Amino acid sequence: MLNNTLISGAVAGAVLALSAPAFAANAPVTIRGVVSGTYFTAPVISNTPSGSAPANTVASLFQSAKVCIDANDNGACDAGETSALTKADGSYLLATRTPGTLIAEISTTSLNNGKAVAQRMVLRAPADQVSAALINPLVPAKVAISPLTTEIARIMEDDGVSFETAKNSLATRLSVNADVVLSDTTGANADVLKESVLLSNRFAFAAKMVDRHDVSPAALAADANATGPAISMKEAYQAAMNLEGIPRYDHVFLIVLENKATSSIKDSKYAPRINAYLNAGNHFTSYYSTGNPSEPNRLAIASADDFGVTDDSAFNCYPTGANANAIEDLPLPPGVSACNNGTNHNHKSKQNLFSALSSKGMNWRVYSESKNPGSDWRKDGTADNSIVAQDYIYTADEPVGAIGTPGLQVRLAGALYAAKHNGSVFFQNVRSSPEFLANNRTMGGGQWDQALKAIAPSGWNIDQFSDDLASGDIAQLNILEPDQCDDMHGVTLVGTMPGSTTTKAASDCSGNALIYRGDKYTDFLIKKIQASPLWNNPQKRVAIVMMFDEGTATSGFNSCCGWNTSGSPLALGPLVKNADGTVSNEVITNYKQGNKGHGTSTFGVLNNQPAAPKGVVDSDAYSHISLVRTLQDMFQLADPADDWSYMNRSKYSQKFIAANILNLPEYAGSADAHFDAVRPMNHGYVIPAGYVQKNGYPTIKQVGPDADQRNGWALK
Repeated sequence: MLNNTLISGAVAGAVLALSAPAFAANAPVTIRGVVSGTYFTAPVISNTPSGSAPANTVASLFQSAKVCIDANDNGACDAGETSALTKADGSYLLATRTPGTLIAEISTTSLNNGKAVAQRMVLRAPADQVSAALINPLVPAKVAISPLTTEIARIMEDDGVSFETAKNSLATRLSVNADVVLSDTTGANADVLKESVLLSNRFAFAAKMVDRHDVSPAALAADANATGPAISMKEAYQAAMNLEGIPRYDHVFLIVLENKATSSIKDSKYAPRINAYLNAGNHFTSYYSTGNPSEPNRLAIASADDFGVTDDSAFNCYPTGANANAIEDLPLPPGVSACNNGTNHNHKSKQNLFSALSSKGMNWRVYSESKNPGSDWRKDGTADNSIVAQDYIYTADEPVGAIGTPGLQVRLAGALYAAKHNGSVFFQNVRSSPEFLANNRTMGGGQWDQALKAIAPSGWNIDQFSDDLASGDIAQLNILEPDQCDDMHGVTLVGTMPGSTTTKAASDCSGNALIYRGDKYTDFLIKKIQASPLWNNPQKRVAIVMMFDEGTATSGFNSCCGWNTSGSPLALGPLVKNADGTVSNEVITNYKQGNKGHGTSTFGVLNNQPAAPKGVVDSDAYSHISLVRTLQDMFQLADPADDWSYMNRSKYSQKFIAANILNLPEYAGSADAHFDAVRPMNHGYVIPAGYVQKNGYPTIKQVGPDADQRNGWALK
């Protein structure tokens, strides 16, 4: 018995010795594995939906990638470091006495699933991952190198956490077991493959920054005019996740409300909930609309330009008469003249956030409330006397302005769903995309829900938004469009009091009660999001934006960020760079009539990150155009070193205007280059003390640096 105990103890000790990471100093070990990722095919967009093809993502293996042990931890395979090239099946084999961090250099001579690699990328497996795999020196360690293992290494360095913590954080973000994020991507689920695509984009961009010798962020922090040293690969990994000071978010919800100036909302007794959120979150106090009425602003929110549109006409605002609401086949019939004095409302191939997100492997959604069941998303809603609002019982503590009029029943108004508020409708390359119908979805919570459910055709979900929140099927960019009562716009609702034949307009769809109604519906949406598993997963970076499409300015120039109030707006359209490198103005009819603004409106941001700054008040001048630049940075849709990579007017930074002033006559002689220029919403610009704002600009004055210069989008 004693002998058996001794033998068992000896065996156990041997096993423990073998399982320890440092089982023998400089003992020869073998490391094998694969370099894997994803092969993403962007959607193909035709002029008609039938000619389009959806995006496709598959797991992939990299051939001819150089794998090495990064002995000096510089993110590169240097001469003398143990290395090997991957085979056609993505496999590699290394023999070494000094295991450590593994590097996989994927070059443009490598192959991804047998296809050429367009952009160099460097992937990593952290030393702790390698160490954990070295259980037995007699058995080769199996170590996969992928975008996910690279993200684990990046998290460790960014947050100063252990390998186990970083691994589990990424697994929690993706709702998978921890072993999944250490495996190759073969057999991974759709969410893991999608994350691999997004991480690949970031890490390829990091390699691009290194290859062009961008200046080290640490050097620029010390001296904004520094010209060196060059950025390191480790710095580039972090910089790629924080372009222009805008961190990567997983999901953003834009709650877009209507037609209320800052002065109507800030500290209003009719908007107590929105004000509470502004105080609890981060508030951008000088946020400007692009124009008036709604359509120019919705275009600007979607694309950083209004393209000269100054009205709410439909994308197919022809023909007239009895067929005025007809929806035409796409593309538009030849020979049809543009409407509204020649201004084009059908933007066939203009850059926009919807198509840009799709092209990079991300999703978008537009959720709209009180949509006629089964009807065309491209058409306005239609009045329906059979759809009667749910009756709310008035109580003493429930003032007029609940989500439905207490004690008042009204019929469904045609204007509740307005196509002019749906930015995805105006771009032909979005309408023709494979995901257009699937990405336009319903949102509930309003007073017509029960009646809409009763008449909905089979398969029509009145509140897809709630179901998507519960399942986690949420896009990167989600635009939430309340109906025109719940968004503070207002419509004429006519109904009868119960038990009476007296016709009466709905009291909570106009005036101050309308603000209260919109305040309550906004609160309803925010609470719904904040109760979701998505929001309550701290590894998911989620933001909610409360914003308005326009203010209520009545005269003068009331915009910022991309237009000069006093010059002659002679440009025919936004600047474009031609194939030969020359610069010219795109020809857009009546372009000079747009982007005049409609004053300031409320803009607030909430996020689910416990360590993120709260209570930030940013008084710098921003606009819908600035928001688009911010979202392009957030989702890595542009390159801050290349102004031309930003869409439409979002490229008009102060530096860009100065470099192209000869092609921008509307900026000639501008006395306020900062106010005229576009910038991301990063609180990075410090308004100089003693700054005097240019005469003629709106009444919201820039009065010097904010006492608190924290970034309202920061995650920590």
